[in-house]
Amino acid sequence: MDKKVLIVDDEKYILELLQVNLESNGFEVITCDNGNDVLALCEANTPDVVLLDLMLPGLDGLEICKKIRNHPKLFNTVIIMITARGDEIDKVIGLELGADDYMSKPFSVREVIARIKAIFRRIDAKGTNSTMSICNKSDGLRIDYETGEVFVENEKINLSYMEFKLLEVLAHNRGNIVQRHDLFKQVWGYELIEETRTLDVHIRKLRKKLGDDEKYPNLIETVRGLGYKLK
Repeated sequence: MDKKVLIVDDEKYILELLQVNLESNGFEVITCDNGNDVLALCEANTPDVVLLDLMLPGLDGLEICKKIRNHPKLFNTVIIMITARGDEIDKVIGLELGADDYMSKPFSVREVIARIKAIFRRIDAKGTNSTMSICNKSDGLRIDYETGEVFVENEKINLSYMEFKLLEVLAHNRGNIVQRHDLFKQVWGYELIEETRTLDVHIRKLRKKLGDDEKYPNLIETVRGLGYKLK
């Protein structure tokens, strides 16, 4: 399969640095230096991964993130925010709007490549599971691993790539606690070195899409100090 990565950054040096290194690792790379052209490039090229700087001329990264995630043909695109902003609130807002992960400037090119490779390993592995449905009278949840489709009470639910992976890991361990670090590594593909809101925000969004009450969840239970469990 073609492995397409769109890099969006207004700093020419960063664009060229990432492009050269990603292409040397076998990725097809598209670049963009402003916010106004991103959506059109996404529609024309359907990238698998978007490396998205938050501070851009034209539309800013947060608005772009929202537009990509709400696009009917792009909602499954993996978005990694590249940000120089240090505030935790900016990162949380980006995750709430649909980003799958973030990296802070200055970043390691090697780390960027490692994260993208981890994403494609999971994309390549999609469909290797046998079709499996999980239903019961209390939640009406059904997961089709072949098609990547999820239904609640026979209504199809659109999940992002990372949201689906989260549900998949929890479903394969249904009834058992999946510890935070293990869950993060299985979904994002790298070790959780420091505490991050990435996992918590994605769990909250997944619950909302599944119609699960955050305070009194019937599906995804928070086991404090340990992790999460699909009931």
